[in-house]
Order: sequence, then structure tokens, then C-alpha cells
Amino acid sequence: MKTESKLEKLLSQGEFVVSGEIGPPKSANGEVVYHHAQMLKDYVDAMNLTDNQTAIVRLSSIAAGVHVLRAGGEPIIQMTVRDRNRIGLQSDLLGAYSLGIRNVLCLSGDHQSFGNHPSSKNVHDIDSIQLVKAVKDMRDEKKFICGEEIKKDEPRFFIGAVANPFGDPFEYRVLRLEKKINAGADFIQTQCIFEMERFERWMEMVRERGLHKRAYIIAGLMPLKSPKAAKYMQKYVSGMIVPDEIIERMEKAEDPKAEGVEICVEQIKHLQKIEGVAGVHIMAVNWEEIIPTIVEKAGLLPRPKVS
Repeated sequence: MKTESKLEKLLSQGEFVVSGEIGPPKSANGEVVYHHAQMLKDYVDAMNLTDNQTAIVRLSSIAAGVHVLRAGGEPIIQMTVRDRNRIGLQSDLLGAYSLGIRNVLCLSGDHQSFGNHPSSKNVHDIDSIQLVKAVKDMRDEKKFICGEEIKKDEPRFFIGAVANPFGDPFEYRVLRLEKKINAGADFIQTQCIFEMERFERWMEMVRERGLHKRAYIIAGLMPLKSPKAAKYMQKYVSGMIVPDEIIERMEKAEDPKAEGVEICVEQIKHLQKIEGVAGVHIMAVNWEEIIPTIVEKAGLLPRPKVS
């Protein structure tokens, strides 16, 4: 399988990739995305555009992806099954590909009760694994979910899915990952990692099943701004483990933001040594401007070119 994705080409060359995340604005101002993409394009290999994250209405991930392309960056659009049925999802995939977008990340999406329209209806016509399969079938089998043939100009996406190494039951996490890879996921981005020991155990299980050879595993990281943010994630964000020692480091630091950057850089260097980790995904929520500093401090410059 070869696509036109720059991200896929770099991964297939064996490069340790770096992706970043841009949250589209709660407005029709695409220049916000364009500005962030210009700032990041020399520091990351691809940029995720979230799809109404935390179920809050935002500029669409596809439109945001076009602004990233305009800035000379490589977009990864997120698509959730929460808001659209199978007709809408496949239509948007065709539209995104026609606009030059080559990477898609398939997700369930946060429950609408978290967002600004809590009484809205969840769609979930298909689930995230079925969406992965649908994108793969459109690309490789040249057919829609209903079985109808795509006669020409099929969308040839590099297909991503997500994994949470920290949810319970722990053993089930790798089985769910395997289902996504079986469905057609080419790359995986993980939930934010703070608990390295548990992540290493998860990666052992991934290697035992040979899954790291079937899909590229990109480890998720989130730079911390404050002890308060770390405590909030430890207490209230399900499926995330923040060790006490990280909170203690943040509390003792004279400059918590600088300490958060330092922790993130240490994590990157640790992850580079773990067999099967193909790159890192930096989720600096509402702090995109810190990503270049992290990439530079981690010794990940200059970014590789497609050979």
C-alpha cells in the first residue's frame, strides 16, 4: 500500500516522526489555524486537526486541514462517528481527499454531554473500528460501505486510529488495538503518556503480538503548564494516569511551564529507546506555540525530508 501521504513516506523510511495538534477555533476564522501551521511546519512532520473536540462546536477539521495545506503543512484530519452517519462520513472523506488531504484519524468522539450542546443526539451509526474498515475498503477495495463500486478516483488515505494504553481492563487494551489494525489502521496515535512503566508493559504486549510491525505506533505526549492541570488530569480525566512524582516536580518547580517542557523532553528521549515506538504526537492543548521549543530541546531538528 502506497499513498501520497508525506507522513507515511517518512515512517516507511524509518524516520522517528513528530506530529503536533492544532485545535480549530470556535469561530469561522481560518487564519488562526494558518498561523499555527506556519509556526509548526518546520518542527513537525504532520498536524492533527481535531473534530469538534470535547463535543464543542468548532471550525471543521476538514476546513482546518485546508488551511494547514495552504501554510505548507501536512494535515491529519480527525473524523468522529459521533456526529455523522455512514453517508455523511463517506461523503466527507471524498471531499477531504478532493481538497488534497491524505491522512485521516478515525475516532469515536467525546460524548456530547461533555460539550456545549449536551442535548444533541449521538449518531454512532457505525463505530470507530467500522470507520477504519470503511476508509480501507474505499481505498483498497474501491467500494463504499453499501458494496457499490467506486469506479475511479477512490480516496487513498493513510489511515490512523487511536489507542489508550491506560484504560482498564489493561489486557483488553492490546486486543482492541489489534482489532483496529485488523480493520486497516496503518498508524496509531496513543492517549497522553505520563506513566512510562505501564506504557512499556503495553508495548511489550504490542511486540509479543507483532503489532508494531503491522502499524506504526506514535506515542502521545502533553506538556504540562501547571501543577493544577496535572492534578486535574490525575483526578478527573478517565483513562489517564499521572504519577504523583510528576505532580510533585511541577509543585516544586520555580517555573512550572519550563518544568513541564523539561518533563516532556525527558519523555521523548525515553520513548525513542522503546522498540516499536515510531514517533511522538505532541498535544499541547491551547499551547501550540510551545511545540517548536520542545522539538528543539529534544534534539529532533532538523526534521527529515522524504527521500
